[in-house]
Amino acid sequence: MLFKNVSIVGLAHIDAPHTLTSEEINERLKPTLQRLGIRADVLGDIAGVHARRLWDDGVQASDVATLAARKALEDAGIGVEKIGLLVNTSVSRDYLEPSTASIVSGNLGVSEECMTFDVANACLAFINGMDIAARMLEHGEIDYALVVDGETANLVYEKTLERMTSPDVTEEQFRDELAALTLGCGAAAMVLARRELHPDAPRYKGGVTRSATAFNQLCRGNLDRMVTDTRTLLIEGIKLATRTFAVAKQALGWAVDELDQFVIHQVSRPHTQAFIKSLGVDPKKVMTIFGEHGNIGPASVPIVLSKLKELGRLKKGDRIALLGIGSGLNCSMAEVEW
Repeated sequence: MLFKNVSIVGLAHIDAPHTLTSEEINERLKPTLQRLGIRADVLGDIAGVHARRLWDDGVQASDVATLAARKALEDAGIGVEKIGLLVNTSVSRDYLEPSTASIVSGNLGVSEECMTFDVANACLAFINGMDIAARMLEHGEIDYALVVDGETANLVYEKTLERMTSPDVTEEQFRDELAALTLGCGAAAMVLARRELHPDAPRYKGGVTRSATAFNQLCRGNLDRMVTDTRTLLIEGIKLATRTFAVAKQALGWAVDELDQFVIHQVSRPHTQAFIKSLGVDPKKVMTIFGEHGNIGPASVPIVLSKLKELGRLKKGDRIALLGIGSGLNCSMAEVEW
């Protein structure tokens, strides 16, 4: 999936307003931790997640995806009537049906010619959405596409903490669900366009994808519960990432030292350190947000890219690697030339 005619013309993110610290969670879990003899601060000291953000109660995925979409359209300087495709990539969703994309589209008032649908692929879905949009733009089927993502973790925190504070929860059950307490809320959106319409905008060059779906059982999640084999997920995820990176170096002509930024899916400190070590990446080129925002699912890659832009850390000509991986297992690595 390599593209010559795709630009990124708008990019935005929304941070959720409320902070929930790991100290607050540990205090609530104190009776269970003492009963089970768990003394380590797994969330803060081991996972490196010291806080995460939550929305107001009752906020839906479509609400925050709509806010991010409006901000991205403003950044692009175009009207919503020009959007020919809207893809929602959230793990979170308002309902099983209709699609969250259709709700966001209705909120924005897209034209009746705009195609709208959801793409679900765990934490990899935003990059998948970019690739789908880029294919249509590359072939001139549309002029503009909007990829959105709104993640809500309020419900999973409420229900997971209820289960973990139960007097009969076992150590195995506790550890199986602990990764759910690293999740965070956030939203992001990106406007892509045919390059001839915006020749000076950052270019989306596309990338490569590989899978290891024999390991589809390592993380199973619903809106109110997530069970994860964190150790095996890390081991097999890094193996898949290493194989994908080798293919990306050939397909995209990557030399590690020549890339200016590495936007890595934000999971935890061990995950990030393993990524950096296995791929030989300079840690100074990796911006992390998991420490204060947690794992925001598929929104994490575009949020980090948006934050880098907001901070003025991207300059024209920079080569930026997007590195995404999702339970399943699936992995994509792509390049943006700023």
